[in-house]
Amino acid sequence: MASREPRSSVSSSTRPSNSAALPPRSLAARLGITSVPRDELRRRYTQSGSRFVRIMGADVHYVDEGSGDTIVMIHGFASSLHTWNRVADELKHTHRVIRLDLPPFGVTGPLRSSTGVIETMNLPTYRRFIDTFLQALGVSRAVFIGNSLGGLIAWDYAVRHRDAVGRLVLIDSAGFPMKLPIYIDLFNHALVRASSPRWLPEIIIKSAVRNVYGDPRKLDAITLRRYVDFFHGEGTRAAIGKMVPTLDFEELDTDVLTTLAVPTLVLWGAKDRWIPTAHAAEFARRIPGAKSVMYPGLGHIPMEEAPERVLADLRAFLGGNASDSEELLLREGGSRRASV
Repeated sequence: MASREPRSSVSSSTRPSNSAALPPRSLAARLGITSVPRDELRRRYTQSGSRFVRIMGADVHYVDEGSGDTIVMIHGFASSLHTWNRVADELKHTHRVIRLDLPPFGVTGPLRSSTGVIETMNLPTYRRFIDTFLQALGVSRAVFIGNSLGGLIAWDYAVRHRDAVGRLVLIDSAGFPMKLPIYIDLFNHALVRASSPRWLPEIIIKSAVRNVYGDPRKLDAITLRRYVDFFHGEGTRAAIGKMVPTLDFEELDTDVLTTLAVPTLVLWGAKDRWIPTAHAAEFARRIPGAKSVMYPGLGHIPMEEAPERVLADLRAFLGGNASDSEELLLREGGSRRASV
């Protein structure tokens, strides 16, 4: 059963409790020789709406705020529910907004078997996980918004539970065959998988995070530190080493997207260096009636990099009427282009 109260408190819904000053990291921590304990991640990064539910051997961290129609937000690889902070803070005034830390990331960390062995997070495992999570929270129907890996989980859920998804938003979503980004593909090498749990310098993680922004200058020190802390979280690197070799998009049945009968919005950063921008058009082409918006200058996580731009399109799409949808497509303002 889901716990309705947070296990730790945070001063702000959008900032970690220690946002006023980042504690220094030792040399061993910066080199990734040590890991950040789960209790420390929980203390530092839970929010005022944080809750936990026990699923598949892990205390899954999620935030459940607001009231009204339900929105479920699913983040991408090596990210966390915090990537939705500013978008969720606005949408929770009109909707019930649920966002979670997917395993093995964020405060949640790895799933473990009954014997304590870290589970391999392949697509079948994510399917079991997300189904169990939503059942535990009593969510029978929702709008699903997913970014990157979270986009794949979202559209796959829509295919498997056709009456449970009212609307679908895919933001720089995974799904089509592609070459893995270099920072992920590193874990396909046996030496990296073996060494990374005991040694992975934070400079590599910081470089990867800068790479997902269209303009890395928009990254603040607190956000960058959050990504480093989570990647260096206890058990996370070992779990990633087991997970990455299973990321084979060649085997996914994307033809099934043509059978989806759900209003869909595809949002994409034109400077996405992780997933080709051509995939945005492919999602829009395959999903009947899908609308697509391309954001010049933004990267792989536009909802974190420029939440106000994404919010404008989400509000129009969630409004649900034809005039709002047409406005979404016609509004240019010199800041982006839209296509269908």
